[in-house]
Amino acid sequence: MSARSLDALFRPNSVAVIGASADPRHPGAVIMKNLLGGKFLGPVMPVNPAHDAISGVLCYKSVDTLPLTPDIGVIATEPASVPEYLRELGRRGVGAAVVLPPGWAKLPRGEKRALQARMLEAAAPSGIRILGPSGLGLVVPGIGLNCSLAASDALPGKIAFISQSASLFTAVLDWARTKGFGFSHILSLGDRVDLKYADILDYMAQDPNTRSILLYVESISDARSFMSASRAAARNKPVLVIKPGRKLWTVFPPDPSEGRDEVYEEAFRRAGMLRVGEIDALFDAAQTLARSRPLRGENLAILTNGGSIGIMAADALLEGGGSLAGFDAEAREGLSRLLGPNWLRHGVVDMSFDAAPGDYAEALRALLRTPGVNAVLVIHVPFPGVDAEQAAKAMAEVLAKTNRTVLACWMGYDPGSGAALKTLNDAGVPTYETPDQAVSAFLHLLRYRRNQELLMEMPASLPSEYAPDPDAARAVIERAFSEGRLALTDPEAKEVLGYYGVRAVASQFTEDVDDAVAAAEALGYPVAVKIVSPDMPQPFDVGGIVLDITGPEAVREAADAARQRVLEHVPGARIEGFVVQEMARRGGAYEVTIQARVDAVFGPYIVFGQGGLAARVTRDRAVALTPLNMSLARDLVFRTRVAASFGGAAGQPAIDVNALCLTLNQVSQCVADIERIAAIDLNPVLAQPGGVQVIGAAIRLTAEAEPDPHRLAIRPYPRELEECVTLKNGRHAMLRPIRPEDEPAHFEFFKHLSPEDLRFRFFGVVRELTHTEMAKLTQIDYEREMAFIATAPDAEGRPETLGVVRASTRPDNSSAEFAVIIRSDLKGQGLGRLLMEKIIRYCKGRGTRELTGQALMENGGMQGLADKLGFSVVRNYDEEVAEMRLPLNDPGPGETVR
Repeated sequence: MSARSLDALFRPNSVAVIGASADPRHPGAVIMKNLLGGKFLGPVMPVNPAHDAISGVLCYKSVDTLPLTPDIGVIATEPASVPEYLRELGRRGVGAAVVLPPGWAKLPRGEKRALQARMLEAAAPSGIRILGPSGLGLVVPGIGLNCSLAASDALPGKIAFISQSASLFTAVLDWARTKGFGFSHILSLGDRVDLKYADILDYMAQDPNTRSILLYVESISDARSFMSASRAAARNKPVLVIKPGRKLWTVFPPDPSEGRDEVYEEAFRRAGMLRVGEIDALFDAAQTLARSRPLRGENLAILTNGGSIGIMAADALLEGGGSLAGFDAEAREGLSRLLGPNWLRHGVVDMSFDAAPGDYAEALRALLRTPGVNAVLVIHVPFPGVDAEQAAKAMAEVLAKTNRTVLACWMGYDPGSGAALKTLNDAGVPTYETPDQAVSAFLHLLRYRRNQELLMEMPASLPSEYAPDPDAARAVIERAFSEGRLALTDPEAKEVLGYYGVRAVASQFTEDVDDAVAAAEALGYPVAVKIVSPDMPQPFDVGGIVLDITGPEAVREAADAARQRVLEHVPGARIEGFVVQEMARRGGAYEVTIQARVDAVFGPYIVFGQGGLAARVTRDRAVALTPLNMSLARDLVFRTRVAASFGGAAGQPAIDVNALCLTLNQVSQCVADIERIAAIDLNPVLAQPGGVQVIGAAIRLTAEAEPDPHRLAIRPYPRELEECVTLKNGRHAMLRPIRPEDEPAHFEFFKHLSPEDLRFRFFGVVRELTHTEMAKLTQIDYEREMAFIATAPDAEGRPETLGVVRASTRPDNSSAEFAVIIRSDLKGQGLGRLLMEKIIRYCKGRGTRELTGQALMENGGMQGLADKLGFSVVRNYDEEVAEMRLPLNDPGPGETVR
């Protein structure tokens, strides 16, 4: 379906209600009451052929008879009539429809699907956008629009709330009004036949009236677009999410088609969002993130006039994974002079119950000067004779001169009243009713900061010698599939992984005992023998594995004995053969496990944790979406408890963590490349000081005839877009998509740009870029933007960036805006044209309608190149810029190319 601007939905000037009713129980009556009872200033036009007027407003017989074209059409008629009304609204030029048909929830699933398909078919010619069907509609408090079935109005504010749950929609409206929270938008998505989370996130990310975005998610149906939109939104403003089932699904596993909760958790984290568990926490975190200064570290100092309350807050902080700030000698000395010798209680600054307002100011000032203090929580406990308002004013004066994060808990005060709290709120200090709430808010800040850092962290480069051979690996898998097998043998699995560089102990599959003896002789003693049986997935449990075998007769005895033990436990078990493998050296090794799985929603993901038999008890594991890089792999490893020992413990040497991270990358790349793989199990894996060695390996295949090639939730690096070119001076260069690992070379590239070239590119004076700014240029989302760099080795063989062209594509793919810059000392080599032709081919190939760009009027070189490439160049002398446009593909239904 064509994507059009959502302004018609979120900033309408007029509304038509199809199916408006005088029956107070009918959705058409509720919507009319809400629209007319609010502060919406535009015309509300009921449509119902059976009435002359509804709620005192003239009623129209049909969409065609409306006196003007509404921005929104609300459809509250029987479900079967919805497609035809969508067609009529589309023909009239209506931009959006809110579909709330009575009785929708009671329809059989098959009938719903058929109607949804007809709705999309009816909307396609005009491109009208659909909110729903079902759900409760939307509310835009800032313009007084209540286009919903909810009884309560909402206060205007800066929070957008998007809910998949109708019941939560109404509950949050009522709850927020009692708490004084306001909203920029409130939406109930319903069955999401058209508008989905990604569409709304893209809009809210750019909306100036929205400071934070809150989501209630039950399920995701479009993982890649959701992840793409979420990552883009999270770079601009806080995005918080609630998803039910965190604990329930650990007891009662969900339907596999719904996806695993732990994978949802990782997807939210990977997107830079913050997941919270309760409605109160959702809004507290939203207020905290929107009002707090950026957190620049993880250490919290607690300042209080109630020592016991402060210690309880410190307990909550440590239990939640936070850290108490330490104080340097200067801070200790200053606080001792101010508060006496007994002010420190286990990291808590206790001012005593009768602290004067000046004590609050001076103690806070001392803490904010201390290098190890990243944030301060001030807890005020009411005592007779202590002026809470003056203490707040003293704090506010200090806060006007700091950029540190400060939170406040004024206990015993109603958040809706009190001069002290008003003073703190006016100073931009988030305030909380209890210390636990305040600490929880800080922990949310901490998790949000970590997620944002993960979003921006520059990954270490993979070793240059890592060169997978996916075609060879795919051939092994397709051979097994053609034989009707959905499981590879241990040697086959190791062969596949070997093509990705994974180190594994040598092993051979044999069908009988004689061949097992021959395999042992070939491998060299000692060896291990393992039964292979589809009826015994864990042969160790029944004695189906024998270790440290040192001779041919011992191999025969071990194989026969293992076979007998298996048959005793599972009579009639199918014994397909034996795996014979060399014994691994385990000196200084930790047993870990590496798995790859395919989630029904988010596609392939990696599991890492403790290995061996202990894994069944400890359940020590963490998950990460593919694709990985070295930084993400390291983050995955150190989210497990077993990783705490990797640095060396109890006389053990430290393991090679980089080798472990490389192995995780190799497994991630394997499952990402080969759609036929359903699961990979490596257990145990020996993580050692000298590297990583896989002992046991298994790969399962999907039975699908044509696996989904787009199953990854995050689009991986598009290696297929790499190409080699030759410049006019004969120098060879590679044109390829930019990677996060290119950040150091990109900093060096900027040093070779003249001030004039930088001004032409950025339309102004450019200072030196920070890591965060450079990360936005190098860590791109290949789903919605592209940057091609020209790179070649320098005189010392190190890669250097010669030029870059980038295109930022609108979420609906209707247009992309380009920018190009060449190293100032390399002009005249044809590189600009090569890069421009590359981006034109790319945008045309992905179906983008047009490519646009701007150049300063003085930049004649860019205008000349654009003209040669077929762009129309229109010079705007008032703005002193040239507008460049190149049509690439014909517009879709309901679209026009400007």
